[in-house]
Amino acid sequence: MAHRVVLVVFPGVQLLDVVGPAEVFAGAAQFEPDAYDLVVASPDGSAVRGASGLRLDADAGLAEVDHADTLLIAGGWGYQEACAPSVVEQVRRLAATASRVCSVCTGAFVLGTAGLLDGRRATTHWAMAGRLRSAFPGVVVEPDRIFVRDGSVYTSAGVTAGMDLALALVESDHGAETARTVARWLVLFLQRPGGQSQFSTRLDYAVASASPLRPLCDEITADPAADHRVPRLARRAGMSERHLGRLFAEQLGTTPARFVERVRVEAARGLLEAESTTVAAVSARTGFGSPETLRRAFVRVLGVGPDDYRARFRTAERI
Repeated sequence: MAHRVVLVVFPGVQLLDVVGPAEVFAGAAQFEPDAYDLVVASPDGSAVRGASGLRLDADAGLAEVDHADTLLIAGGWGYQEACAPSVVEQVRRLAATASRVCSVCTGAFVLGTAGLLDGRRATTHWAMAGRLRSAFPGVVVEPDRIFVRDGSVYTSAGVTAGMDLALALVESDHGAETARTVARWLVLFLQRPGGQSQFSTRLDYAVASASPLRPLCDEITADPAADHRVPRLARRAGMSERHLGRLFAEQLGTTPARFVERVRVEAARGLLEAESTTVAAVSARTGFGSPETLRRAFVRVLGVGPDDYRARFRTAERI
């Protein structure tokens, strides 16, 4: 029998969270006949209007679906409606029949409300990671991953990351060659590993203008290559190293050294995307000192090395 994939939708759903994975599964069925049976289920069986304003028909109401092999909860700004007790109850019921349970973007909040993420690692769209962590303290949120697998539970970042997740599931079910064929057919990059960074946004540090860290952070971002070792930062801020570390932890959720590293990685990203400068020159210009130090920082922060990053993300004008 075909593997049944139940795609859970709701008013305000992000349509690409549904259509993207559906196209991947449907693509696999072109090369592996009867591989997947796709069922779109809404809370009551009615059509839903997505966040973009487009209308999506449902095949069934959640209560009408008797089982799922893969249960996939889409995301979208309407996710709070999908966290309603009546929906969560059906999600729990179907999850008990499923060999794997998945979410895309804010669909993780539905899984969290259902208790399916307790004690697990999970991810969501980078902009919602803090909210997911606050809502579910028992979940280990990995905010910058494309997708995370913890046992039989898979969670992914937003929009296109759902297609990365679906490709990984197809590979698990039917092998790497089928997944590569589907990716070529859909003109997708294969394969962004789940542990790769979402490459979501440039560094954003929300430090109040009155904070003693504000001028220090501005100084670091203005000149990433300068000497920003912790003792020098503490002296410039007029405080002890211990107090400086405490302020960084409280206001930025990181250490001074990690903040400096992230700023330097961001600066290096810009150079790698826009210029033909060698990696060695980029490392010198951004304060890393050596290509190896830059490489280690890239892998630690972004999950990919600088050469791979440049190959994927350089501006089109310079390719």
